[in-house]
Amino acid sequence: MVKPRKFLLPFSLLYGGVMKVRNILYDRGVLESSSFSTPVICVGNLSVGGTGKTPMIEYIIRLLHSRYSIATLSRGYGRKTSGYIQVTGNEDAGEVGDEPMQFKNKFPEVFVAVDENRRNGISQLINNFKPEVILLDDAFQHRRVNAGYNILLTAYNNMYTDDLVLPAGNLREPIEGASRAQVVVVTKCPATLGIKERKDIAAKLNLKDDQRLFFSYIKYGEELMKGEKTFPLEFLKTRKFTLLTGIANPLALVNFLHSRGFSFEHLKFPDHHNFSPKELEEIKAAELVVTTEKDYMRLKDMSHPGLYYLPIQTEFLENKEDFNKGILNFIHEK
Repeated sequence: MVKPRKFLLPFSLLYGGVMKVRNILYDRGVLESSSFSTPVICVGNLSVGGTGKTPMIEYIIRLLHSRYSIATLSRGYGRKTSGYIQVTGNEDAGEVGDEPMQFKNKFPEVFVAVDENRRNGISQLINNFKPEVILLDDAFQHRRVNAGYNILLTAYNNMYTDDLVLPAGNLREPIEGASRAQVVVVTKCPATLGIKERKDIAAKLNLKDDQRLFFSYIKYGEELMKGEKTFPLEFLKTRKFTLLTGIANPLALVNFLHSRGFSFEHLKFPDHHNFSPKELEEIKAAELVVTTEKDYMRLKDMSHPGLYYLPIQTEFLENKEDFNKGILNFIHEK
């Protein structure tokens, strides 16, 4: 749970009020929101980062890619460029952002694009490639686009019901915004989460009757990866290594590595951090570095033979087929 910055509460009341008015204007059609004939699925959250959007997008790609032509559209957070860019795989993270690089690297057949103007980005994708499904990465608050299917994520250890609106907390909008989602997924749960606690969480979230609730966890790979090279995870038990993270919430990864009995130094940086020359030298000085796949996208061009990433996937505690069916039905009915 995020510790509230109570001295900033007056500013949160002001910001929250502005966001409520904005949402009302969109809900009543005063502000224009564009819909598209192509099925558009949005994966987002109420909070600032750390809910597992990237592995969820990848889960949906795996579900759909053998049935449909897919495009993903991201803002390209942290990039040094602006406007619409089609990701080919030859760019670096500074040009298009780390998550789009990761999508294109893992799924070359998927059309990947970035644009801070999602409405324009969707139009460009439809005109240029005619994808059958478009996945919006982190666009829940981008209300100029009316996604047909909204999947809202909230992390188990920091649910939006326990948070406050910016700047006192980390919510981008008041929790009433959750009502726009067709599906809510509590992510990063313990794999052993019991039925009673799930019921308690469901009561806390208090979703509408037509909203579906699911629980997911992060499944970590058993091999470290570096391009096509692999390194058995268990080798870390006898080796000194440095864990490098530049993500919003590395706690789950840290806990996983500790649970496997590994001992390591942790270099922790902010989400989407652009590494300075001095920091890169510090990283190079470590003999063996383990990082996240997202961070690896920003570091892979660095000459370091001992730099590896640990792949992850989203898995559901139960009702996985119901989650899949909801997405497939939306696309079919669209």
